[in-house]
Amino acid sequence: FDLAEPIETGPSVTELAKAARRLGLVVVAPLFEARGSEVYHNTAAVIDADGTVLGKYRKMHIPQDPGFEEKFYFTPGDTGFRAWQTRYARIGVLVCWDQWFPEAAQAMMLMGADVLMYPTAIGSEPHDPSLDTRDPWQRVMIGHAVSNVVPVVAANRIGTEEGQTFYGASFIANPRGDKVAELA
Repeated sequence: FDLAEPIETGPSVTELAKAARRLGLVVVAPLFEARGSEVYHNTAAVIDADGTVLGKYRKMHIPQDPGFEEKFYFTPGDTGFRAWQTRYARIGVLVCWDQWFPEAAQAMMLMGADVLMYPTAIGSEPHDPSLDTRDPWQRVMIGHAVSNVVPVVAANRIGTEEGQTFYGASFIANPRGDKVAELA
């Protein structure tokens, strides 16, 4: 992707890299990636604390469910599973639907990941308002922490868009599966 291109209406990857360097933070930036006019990916850029863009991960598993009909617009990723050495740790990054697949987490662990990071957008099920997936979603992520003996960082979108409510509930779990931090 072109690092200077804006992420929808937000900052460009270049601007995020400058902020990462200024603040000394590692940034995992989820973004919409267009490759030409017909190939689109749900991608995460990985930016080190010195502002270096280490690479990108393109979501591999594309859901086809009511409210999450992504197969109509996203192409499965072609980057393979990756783990990046950053200033602070070796991180594995999976995007959204990839979180449900234990093999993906294990693949990153085999690459030496010290922490697994999951940027995601999950929430209500428009086809069944009585179905609440918040707790099962957290349990799956906690299962990755326990089964791989690794911290897990799960960052979930919050807010409402076109009848879908994203419930947030972002959290960090330690290798024992204890939630050590959570946002409402």
